[in-house]
Amino acid sequence: MKDLRDWMDAIEKAGELKRITTEVDYHLELGHVATMSEQKLGPALLFENVKEYDIPVLMSTITTTRRLAITCGQPVDTSFCDIAKAWKDVMADESRLIKPVEVKGNIPVAEMVQEEKDVNLYDFPSPQLYPQDGGRFLGLALNFITQDPETGWTNVGVYRGHLHDEKSFGANAFQKSKHAKVHFDKYLAAGKTRIPAAAYCGCDMMHFVAAASMVPRGMDEYDVIGGVMGEPVEIFKSDMTGLPLPAHAEVILEGEIELDPSKWKMEGPLGEYVGYYGVSTGGGAKPKPWFDVKRVYRRKKPIWVASTVGRPVGDTHIVNAVGQTALIWLDLERARVPGIKSVYFPPEATGRFVCVVSTESKFPAHAYRVAGAINGGETGHFGKKVIIVVDEDIPADDMAGVWWSVGCRYNPATDTEIWHKIRQTPFDPALPPGQREYGSGILIDATTPAEWGDNKPVKVELDPETSDKCAAKWKEYGFEKPY
Repeated sequence: MKDLRDWMDAIEKAGELKRITTEVDYHLELGHVATMSEQKLGPALLFENVKEYDIPVLMSTITTTRRLAITCGQPVDTSFCDIAKAWKDVMADESRLIKPVEVKGNIPVAEMVQEEKDVNLYDFPSPQLYPQDGGRFLGLALNFITQDPETGWTNVGVYRGHLHDEKSFGANAFQKSKHAKVHFDKYLAAGKTRIPAAAYCGCDMMHFVAAASMVPRGMDEYDVIGGVMGEPVEIFKSDMTGLPLPAHAEVILEGEIELDPSKWKMEGPLGEYVGYYGVSTGGGAKPKPWFDVKRVYRRKKPIWVASTVGRPVGDTHIVNAVGQTALIWLDLERARVPGIKSVYFPPEATGRFVCVVSTESKFPAHAYRVAGAINGGETGHFGKKVIIVVDEDIPADDMAGVWWSVGCRYNPATDTEIWHKIRQTPFDPALPPGQREYGSGILIDATTPAEWGDNKPVKVELDPETSDKCAAKWKEYGFEKPY
């Protein structure tokens, strides 16, 4: 898949896209319809008739594992763990990364090019999602591009963009965990208060997944997208910023991000992915960096992409979950922890705070080795509150099996470990305001206790031969899909 149109065709063929022709208002109604549909595990939504606009809006893009699988080039019924494993395998072996290729000539996103005097960000149907929001936000699915001035490392990250006026919007990436901030800091250290940047909307949705999830610091998201999809991202070099821009985007906004705090603009509030307002900021609107748009590339008839926020499960939580899953799995392998079968961050827990690991226990207290490696890893030392370790007979994304293991293999008195004063994300609403630098964590060892020895209870299990016969006759029984 090269662009958003290819992606939409793929999910529509799988019955995962609904077109809405009724007029929908970008103020509140658009976000409410999407959120209400997501709460029912509904399909992706293409709003073809947005009030005051002739540009359709695509929402609820990746809010189910089925659509995540299609996005990542996997069969539609691929499990979450298997999708994440494919990501992990690409990042673990840099020879599998595929660099972008530069194209010239026919560049779809350059059908129209508007220079600074003609730029008007109100040309695009960015929504206001909820009444408490500080205003309209540019889709929340914009992929920001910045580049390391020393190494050329290109980062693509999703950051919210509060619409300020016709030519500027917020660039909320000035946080310790953001890779864009690494680039910001280098510009500031060199005495420069403006960084060349671009933000794009569209391309196949793999770009959104890669930009909004996590890849190792110093690794280009373009390379990961190419590796996962098996073909290079097609880019063109900007004559304004020198940045590599995606040729198949719907819209690209290009210019500079203002880093001088004395010139920042008020940004927010916006509901955050944990389902609350102002958790990370301790309040409402705050001065933040902003994007000064100097040029717009766009298709003549683009499709705008937007994302919801708030309580799980939305596409933000699915993307959080796959990125965290892949990186923690990679960290465990690099720490040489034996027996790891699968890893899973439940999107229902925001895709960040709770980690499940399925492992073949190799020695007593194996679960404690797993938890120690997570807490000491590059990814896991930050923002993880709950680690649940289960036996290899339970895939990490089999939550029914996970809860069965917690209920029947876990003894709280002996199988619990509490950690105090671990690094926590400022987005954790469970921590007191002003005290979110540190938190606590818990290990739940739901593996079969080693001390049971030969006295382990006998599991109730199906007969494999009979199960295979039943699966072969599944449609004969009247089920619509094969087992």
